[in-house]
Amino acid sequence: MEPMEPVHSAGVLLLIAAVAVAVLLFLIIKLRWHAFVALLVISLLTGIAAGIPLGELAGVATGFFGTTLGSVALLVGLGAMIGRLLEVTGGAQVLADTLINRFGEKRAGFALGIAALLFGLPIFFDAGLVVFLPIIFSVARRFGGSVLIYAIPAAGAFAAMHAIVPPHPGPVTAATELQGSIGLTMLVGIPVAFASWYVGVYLFTQVYAGKVMVPINDSFLRGGVSGEPSDLDDPDDDARAERIRRREEEVTPPAFGLVLGLLLLPLLLIAFNTGISTLRQAGVAPEDNLVLDALVFIGQTPVALLITLLVAIYTLGMRAGSPATIETILNDALGPICAIILITGAGGMFGGVLRYSGIGAALSDGLADLGLPLIVSAFVISTLLRVAQGSATVALTTTAGLLSTAVIAADLSDLKVVCLVLAIAAGATVLSHVNDSGFWLVSRFFGMDVKTTLRTWTVMETTLGLAIFVIAVLLWFVFP
Repeated sequence: MEPMEPVHSAGVLLLIAAVAVAVLLFLIIKLRWHAFVALLVISLLTGIAAGIPLGELAGVATGFFGTTLGSVALLVGLGAMIGRLLEVTGGAQVLADTLINRFGEKRAGFALGIAALLFGLPIFFDAGLVVFLPIIFSVARRFGGSVLIYAIPAAGAFAAMHAIVPPHPGPVTAATELQGSIGLTMLVGIPVAFASWYVGVYLFTQVYAGKVMVPINDSFLRGGVSGEPSDLDDPDDDARAERIRRREEEVTPPAFGLVLGLLLLPLLLIAFNTGISTLRQAGVAPEDNLVLDALVFIGQTPVALLITLLVAIYTLGMRAGSPATIETILNDALGPICAIILITGAGGMFGGVLRYSGIGAALSDGLADLGLPLIVSAFVISTLLRVAQGSATVALTTTAGLLSTAVIAADLSDLKVVCLVLAIAAGATVLSHVNDSGFWLVSRFFGMDVKTTLRTWTVMETTLGLAIFVIAVLLWFVFP
C-alpha cells in the first residue's frame, strides 16, 4: 500500500509521531492498558491526526494488520507446535542431558546454554524457560553453587533466539516491515545468536553473574506454579482424564540425533531456497528448472516449518499416544501465542499507519538531518522504545515501521536489511527492567529480589544486546 500525499508539513508529522509514541507508552506503562488495545487505539488516532480520510482509515489500518498477520501468524503457529511436540515427548530433556554428559560438570552451564539455543529455535522465551526450569534446577542440585551459573546461560540463550531468529514474531515482523528476506534473516541470525550469546551471556556469567550467590529454590515447581493447570481446576472431565492419562503414560524419549535433526531440518530446507535464489540472481542457476523450483518451494520458511512439523508429528507425536492426544498437544501449543500474534499484528498496523500518512518519511528525513547512520538510528530508536515500555516485540515492530520508508528508499542489499533487523533486535533486548514481563519471570523463577535481578539479568540483557549490535555493525560495513 503506497503512502498517501502528506497533508501536513514534515515538522507537524514528526510531532504527531512523537505524541503518538508518548501516548502509547503512557497507556501501556501508566494506565496499564493491554498493548494490543493501546496499539489499536493509537493507530486510529494517529491516522486521524495525520489527515488520513475517515472513509479510508479503517480499511488502511485493518489492511496493514492483515498483511502483518499473513506473514507472522503462520510462522509463529507452526514454530509453537514444533516446540510443544519436543517438550511433551521429552526432546528438550534428551537434548540437555546429552550435551551435559558430553561437555562435563565444569561446563554444565555452557551445555545448558547450547541446549537452550537449539531448543529456542522454534519455542518462545517464556515457554522455553518454563520447560527448562526442571532441567536447570536438576543440574544445579547435582553440581551445586549459585543457581545463576546454570540459569543465566539458559535464559539468555532463549532471549537471544527470541530476539533475532525467525520464526519468533519480533524478527519476522521486522524483516517483513523492511521488505527483507525472512530466510536470510534466519540463516544469518542463528550464528549471530550463538556468537552474541557466548560473548554477552556465557562469558558474562563466568566473569560476574555466576559469582552472585543465589541459592537453589525450586519449591514453586512442586506447588504447580510452572504454568500447568491443575487437574482439579478443569471443568471438563474428559479433558482432565486425557491429561492425567498422558502424564501417566510412559513415553520413550527420542534419540539425541532425532531431536537435533528436527531442529536442523528447517535450516537445511531454507538454505536450499536462499542458495538457489542467490545463484539465480547471479545468473549461475537456470530459471526454468523443475527440481530447483521444487527446492525453492520447500525452502520457503512457512513450507519448511510445515514439513518439519509433519516430520515431528510422525517421529515424535506417535510416541505421545493416539491421534487425539497429538491433536490436544498441538491445540495446547496455540493458546499461549494468541496474545503475541495479536500484539504483533497491531504493531504492524501502527507502523503501517505511520508509513501511509507520511510520518515514516518525515522521521527518516529528520534522522538524516542529524547525520546518524541508518543502522545507528535503528538501534537508538528501538532502545528508547524498549526502555520506555518494556515490550521487545512492540519495540521491534514499531521501530521497523518507522524506518521502513527510509530502508526501502535506500535500496539496500538483502544482507544490509538483515543487519538492520539485528540492530533493531539489539535495541529491543537491552536494559530489561521492571516494566518487562520477562524481568519478573526470571526474578520469580530463580528466587531473586529486584536488586539482584537488576544487577544480573538486566546487565546480561544489555551485554547481549550490545554484542548483537556490534556484530550487526561489523557485517554492515564489511559486506556490501
